Amino acid sequence: MSSKLRRLAPSLLACLLFQASGVNAEEVVDLGSRVPDAKTVAEGLFPEDTCKELEASGFKCMGFKPAVRFSLPGASFARGSAELSDQLKNQLDAFAEVLKTKTDTSYKIVIEGHTDITGPDALNDKLSFRRAQAVRSYLIAKGAQPAQLEAAGMGSKKLRNPKDPAGGENRRVEIGRQQ
Repeated sequence: MSSKLRRLAPSLLACLLFQASGVNAEEVVDLGSRVPDAKTVAEGLFPEDTCKELEASGFKCMGFKPAVRFSLPGASFARGSAELSDQLKNQLDAFAEVLKTKTDTSYKIVIEGHTDITGPDALNDKLSFRRAQAVRSYLIAKGAQPAQLEAAGMGSKKLRNPKDPAGGENRRVEIGRQQ
């Protein structure tokens, strides 16, 4: 196997696996408490870059997986809080590593804040926006471009675990590309 092929083999395999798995643009990848590596984040947010890399190396790209959204509930927020936990900061560091290299991209990255159902809707809407803003500020402090990041508060409208609407996994952020 040539060194070029050996270097690209993981990316090529990832393209094939995602095509075979039927991942669609609405898919949310739940990270739980796992800290993703930068490659996972880059391939999730910017999958077309893998295809461009293959083509630049002389291979034909037969398509790529659509971008996904990442859900980060493993280090869920405390009730009523927008303070980032150390676990969440560790996860966000992988996103910052990728985003600070994407200064020329035209894609907008949306950070959605979410809450559980405890509390009135008006309070949950404000709290979820504060959570998204806290993540946005953290990513900017780590080198991401402010114009690339958009914060949105979703309140308790999109529960991650509707069977436990007050559960911690509902108090999360999701990061993805604007469709």
